[in-house]
Amino acid sequence: MEKVLQYVKKQTENICIEAVRGSFEELEIKEILSYVKIPTERIFVEAVKQNGKILKYVENQTELICLEAVRENYNALAYVKEQTEKICLEAVNQSYEALKYVKEQTEEVCLKAVKQDYRMLKYVNNQTEKICLEAVKQNYRALEFVDNQTEKVCLEAVKQNRKALQYVKQKQS
Repeated sequence: MEKVLQYVKKQTENICIEAVRGSFEELEIKEILSYVKIPTERIFVEAVKQNGKILKYVENQTELICLEAVRENYNALAYVKEQTEKICLEAVNQSYEALKYVKEQTEEVCLKAVKQDYRMLKYVNNQTEKICLEAVKQNYRALEFVDNQTEKVCLEAVKQNRKALQYVKQKQS
């Protein structure tokens, strides 16, 4: 199927989209795209819907193309040239593990990740009290990953489970 496009004299957007739709393999889609004479956003949207990692071959990335890519595969966030909060939130919504690929972490993106899995707190660059509180509410063991253990955060963890005391760091005087 991938080589068919090179023989189509009058390529239309719909013909190109149909060619892409039949493929899921990254290299196959990449080859199909190489035969597209007039690449459009719709063609690339369809390509990343089939395989999000195709994003790494898309030069003119639009927010729509990037959103569709991370919806298909959160790992595609690693290939997004200009990460917006909207794109990052969508990726983290697909999987909390996408936080690892977020270049500029916002509080909202980090909150979404730790709400899904408290262990993501260890990947949060700027641990605000709000983020830490949310993490320990999910699981008292999150206290282990809290950089700045405030009384409020420690108290919340202990409320969740007394065993949280084992994770309270001793203050250096």
